[in-house]
Amino acid sequence: MAIWVNRAGRLGEFENKFIESKRIYCTWDNLPVSIMSFATKQDIQQYFVDSDPDVKVKTAMNWASQVWPFAHEMKTGEIVALPSKIHSTLHFGRIKGDYVYDESAPVVYRHYRPVEWFAMDVPRSCFDQDILFSFGASLTIFRVQQEERILEVLKMKPKHPPKGDDTGCDPDGGLESRDIEADALDTIMNLLIQKTKGHGLEKIVNGILKAKGFTTYLSPIGADKGVDILASSGLLGFGSPKICVQVKSSDAPVDRPALDQLGGVMRNMNAEFGLLVSWSGFKSSVTNETAKQFFNIRLWTNKEILEEFLRYYDQMDDDIQELIPLKKIWVVSQPAE
Repeated sequence: MAIWVNRAGRLGEFENKFIESKRIYCTWDNLPVSIMSFATKQDIQQYFVDSDPDVKVKTAMNWASQVWPFAHEMKTGEIVALPSKIHSTLHFGRIKGDYVYDESAPVVYRHYRPVEWFAMDVPRSCFDQDILFSFGASLTIFRVQQEERILEVLKMKPKHPPKGDDTGCDPDGGLESRDIEADALDTIMNLLIQKTKGHGLEKIVNGILKAKGFTTYLSPIGADKGVDILASSGLLGFGSPKICVQVKSSDAPVDRPALDQLGGVMRNMNAEFGLLVSWSGFKSSVTNETAKQFFNIRLWTNKEILEEFLRYYDQMDDDIQELIPLKKIWVVSQPAE
């Protein structure tokens, strides 16, 4: 049985949408037309090139090789793996129907297939290293080759211990090119998860805001009356903007009551703006309010936390840099065509 990998964004920003909607998506934001409108894979490739003169032929070929299978090669009944960026786990589902194009949806959600998720948060440690490297290939949509061994894990059959092999296989059976940057981001994200249990995530967000130039007040551990962090500009914190921050580090996406609570706290504190932070993302009841709350409240998921953390890491306090020790290195980029 074929097993596919379908990622939910480079930093997992669409993961909760995949899970809640019971769908997988082909999240290309530059493909506002149905995949079925192209007769061949080469036609999709040409579309990408024609739509953007900055897109190289090699890049267009890579994109087409992932987009085409989503509509034409994935079959009902086959299994799809969703590597989680929220936890060090994988989700597995069974494809329940054909490719659908929804023109009324946002571009990243127009291309989808219905899925029944049957194995959630399967630890990565259950799989041999070569399988993990296959799951970590630098592609968004692709087929893996170790189907039988993956199925053994999903069926809870006895299996040999990991061998720590350094190689993996690409969908064509050859040595794959690992995405070193993605591996590094995964490692940093996992370290943040380990080190920020409970009050720790609030300290990270507080450190980011301080590095951005805000004067902050971090609530002590315990009852915070709906306010984890207060932030404002100026050395003494008397300037604008005045921001109330609520931080949620739970494993579940945040629902609408948390958003409403933050709005109430903002009024009580005479704050101009609010920041709602949730490592595990937000339910649709919150994201559907994004436009309405645009001038008052911002939402941060693990994606924004990681991006801001890396952007301001050098300006953060020593205690945070000791907690999450990082160093910059040079690596060879993709060779030019």
